[in-house]
Amino acid sequence: MQFYYGQQMPLRILDEVEFWKLQEEEHTVVIREALDNLEQEYVDILKKWEQSLSETHQKAVSFVESVNRSQYVYKQLQTQVIQLVTFSLDESMKFIELIRQIKTHSSAAKDNMTAKTILDHIIRESEYFIGIARAVLYSDRS
Repeated sequence: MQFYYGQQMPLRILDEVEFWKLQEEEHTVVIREALDNLEQEYVDILKKWEQSLSETHQKAVSFVESVNRSQYVYKQLQTQVIQLVTFSLDESMKFIELIRQIKTHSSAAKDNMTAKTILDHIIRESEYFIGIARAVLYSDRS
């Protein structure tokens, strides 16, 4: 991510949140579809995660609309954007924990190299977003 967006920086990070939360939401479906015989408890948890990630995605979309319509990004709006980024980072870290749990404990994934490859890919993508979010949060504090 480039840091020369200046006044548009909140919009840039919101674009990232919007994109990656949609990706994570879709990943819940990919996991459910790709892992044959995934235990019902994981199916149910992934459906709840799909809903939560969708809600975060929609919040990002709403903030994009607010920033787009603002002549100036007021401190309160910028603070709310940073709070959303912080929440999104934490959410992605917890999502990774779930994926690792599935990879380790699910019989549908444990001995299935294809499933492990898919899960590892999903983890890497969420880790990429975490890196972006941390960069934004740390640069905001300096």
